[in-house]
Amino acid sequence: MFQIKSLSKGVILAVGLMAGGVCDAQVIVPRTLNMQQVVELAQENSIASMSNRNTFASRYWSFRSYRAELLPSLTLSADLARFNRSLVALQDYQTGAISYRPNYNMNNSVNVFVSQNVPWTGGTVSLTTSLQRLDQYSPMRSTTYYAQPVYLTYSQSLWGYNRFKWSRKTEPKNYELAKRQYIESMEQVNQTAVSYFWNYVRDKEDYERAVKSFDDSKRLFEAAQTRFAMGTINRDQLMQIESSMLMDSLGLNTKKVNLRTSLNRLCSYIGYNEDTELNLIIDYDIPDVTLEYEDVLERSLQNSSFSLNQEISYIQTESTIAQAKANRGLSASIRATLGMSGSSDELNQTFVQLQDQEQIGISLSIPLIDWGLARGRVRMAEAQALTTRNQLEQSMIDKRQNLLTQVMQFNNQRSQCEISARAAQLAEESYQLALQNFGSGSMTMTQLDQLKDKRDNALSTYVNNVASFWSYYFQIRQTTLYDYVSGTDISAEFDKLIK
Repeated sequence: MFQIKSLSKGVILAVGLMAGGVCDAQVIVPRTLNMQQVVELAQENSIASMSNRNTFASRYWSFRSYRAELLPSLTLSADLARFNRSLVALQDYQTGAISYRPNYNMNNSVNVFVSQNVPWTGGTVSLTTSLQRLDQYSPMRSTTYYAQPVYLTYSQSLWGYNRFKWSRKTEPKNYELAKRQYIESMEQVNQTAVSYFWNYVRDKEDYERAVKSFDDSKRLFEAAQTRFAMGTINRDQLMQIESSMLMDSLGLNTKKVNLRTSLNRLCSYIGYNEDTELNLIIDYDIPDVTLEYEDVLERSLQNSSFSLNQEISYIQTESTIAQAKANRGLSASIRATLGMSGSSDELNQTFVQLQDQEQIGISLSIPLIDWGLARGRVRMAEAQALTTRNQLEQSMIDKRQNLLTQVMQFNNQRSQCEISARAAQLAEESYQLALQNFGSGSMTMTQLDQLKDKRDNALSTYVNNVASFWSYYFQIRQTTLYDYVSGTDISAEFDKLIK
């Protein structure tokens, strides 16, 4: 049961599950935690935080894969011991007659090539060296080597969709988006931990008030029995007092179950087992922080994932339209090869008289009749892009309105806490005075129960208002990624997350 004091003085209160409360009789050393420690434990041990770390690691490796596509790759390929003994159909070029001849050979080849994607054009350039050996066993034994010491190949689509051009715009932003979303998701973990923290505090205060109310009811019933024996009260009044005591006993059992449930949820979330006892240090002194809407809006657009997500969405709509336009009408690709090659029956002679080799070609594809399919895809992409832009504009309007509401709620909550603290203090004093008056006979049981309910409601309202203050505060932290108490941006050690 806490004592209401002025908010200007930090009130530090210890609450815990004692052996006579909801735990077994065995002695368990309780763990002492404040709200900040609960938040830190949740960030370290909760399943949600582990999931957030794994999600960010996945996004990180996706970004690494994108960067690897822009770097040269070295590849070794080999086709070894490819033995072939079969009949091959051969056609006489003079008579046209087809006859089958035995094919009996073994082919071995090795290739080493370096390839590089060209993001500016969307093409691929590769430098290759290869060596091939052909062993012929029939009709006569022979060995032939074929070598290409070096040849350069370039291929790309003409007027086609260049995915590298668009990925260079989106992938770095996607990685930055992943960082911000990770911090926001961890702030959501903080909100959940704070919610469980104050739910436990609320149920703890309810339980302690229920214990005290039951003790008061027992004392009143014992005094009433004495007064009934003396004839100062009638049997109906005695029965009312006994009924009130029994109702307090039932309420105490309910509060005990609620308290255990809240404890289990809190312990589970921060990584403690169900046998843990907690001493929570509750600081009812809230920070003196007043928010300005324009400042919150600016920080939210600058730090959070919202504006960056919108930028990516705009780029993706442009990419979709570009891809639809590139896939309509004429499509063409070019492939060119330049290098040296040689062949000989002896390996060392293969590289003596190398010959130039050049290959170049253009492939074309022209749809003659597609019944408007390509044009329809372009129109569909443009319509979807327009819809997306409208949705993004609406989300910006909603974002501003929600921020304004959050700022107003937060700024109003401090005064709500101060008012409810004073109301709780007055309700407690009124109830204590009513207990004294009831003992002297100037207060009825109905009036006493009304004041007790008023006291309980006032105390619950006070705790709820303090809990709401912290809930609003962590919501503001999540939407701005800024700590207004310490005056610093919220960040994370991303290098440690990916190790």
